[in-house]
Amino acid sequence: MPDTTLQTVPSPPPLTSFSEDEILFRDNIRQFAEEKIRPRVKEMDEQGVFNKQLIQEFFQLGLMGIEIPEKFGGGGGKFFDAILAVEEFSRVDASAGVIVDVQNTLVNNALLRWGTEEQKKYYLPKMATEMVGAYALSEAGSGSDAFALQTKAELKGQDYVLNGRKLWITNAKEAGLFILFATIDPGASYKGITAFIIEKDCRGFTVGKKEDKLGIRASSTCELILEDCRVPKSNVLGDAGKGYKIAIETLNEGRIGIGAQMAGVARGAWEYAAKYAQERKQFGKTIAEFQGIQFQLAQMATEIEAARLMVYNAARMKDAGMNFVKEAAMAKLFCSQVAERVTSLAIEIYGGYGFTKDYPVEKYWRDSKIGKIYEGTSNMQLATIAKLLLSGK
Repeated sequence: MPDTTLQTVPSPPPLTSFSEDEILFRDNIRQFAEEKIRPRVKEMDEQGVFNKQLIQEFFQLGLMGIEIPEKFGGGGGKFFDAILAVEEFSRVDASAGVIVDVQNTLVNNALLRWGTEEQKKYYLPKMATEMVGAYALSEAGSGSDAFALQTKAELKGQDYVLNGRKLWITNAKEAGLFILFATIDPGASYKGITAFIIEKDCRGFTVGKKEDKLGIRASSTCELILEDCRVPKSNVLGDAGKGYKIAIETLNEGRIGIGAQMAGVARGAWEYAAKYAQERKQFGKTIAEFQGIQFQLAQMATEIEAARLMVYNAARMKDAGMNFVKEAAMAKLFCSQVAERVTSLAIEIYGGYGFTKDYPVEKYWRDSKIGKIYEGTSNMQLATIAKLLLSGK
């Protein structure tokens, strides 16, 4: 088998303000990704299963509860820290990046922002130390039209009884907790949407088949089946009928995470391409000595740098309490475009080798494609950006 190990091409951080703690955190995550994740990437991708021991180590390192306050067993960190973790993991494996991303930017953020004190005390220590979370919004008939969902919740005594199906749920196989959206009034459109906290062992709740995907194959993506699933009223997240607000605002944050994932994917592919270009010889010299290859690598690196800065800017704005919706949409849109372009060019730089599974760059290309689809398609990001720009906001 060919040697696919990677000696990292130097990649200095962008010219943005990093504290010493952030640099140390980032470097530690990068080292862990190189030493513990990279050796398992190929096997996990081929088997379509994420290594359980790695997830346990994510918890041990505090990476599954980065923003959870220390009093609940979390790291008490910033949103920006979570973004750095997602980027560095995705540089090695996008599946690892999305596990940490969904946990921190969607599930934990939803609990932190809308959970009652009782819910926080009960669930946040679990999320920080042992329990994987999943975010269940999509259905067969509600993708971009998220609030067309058909899963129903009927109040019966002190419980809601839920019936329906969810599709494309990331982390579903590993998750012990689900933030799940259903409607308590199908005739009320988005005003009936309600968010529920559902544990995996809840009666009437089943995790269905795992999808056989093009990319991020080690990340589980499954359907959820609810058949007379009884959920206590106390497990409503936020107010009944206000789930649409939770969904919209949480996904705004999650889009920064997907931007970080795609920036990491692009970086990983570029580093392999740059290394290979300095080793592969044609016409008596390395292909990196040809101006055509040099220009491609320079253009790729420039776009990656711009993508990272957009992600960092949006994350900093979120931490500062600023309105970041437009910046989040722009970051996700641009980073997914960059990831697809860069990974495709990386395959071309490898030539015929790049088209085989013996070399790593084809996986980066496969992993990049989802960036334009989940947590809001590129067209939906464009619609959001245009609406905000043209409204003068």
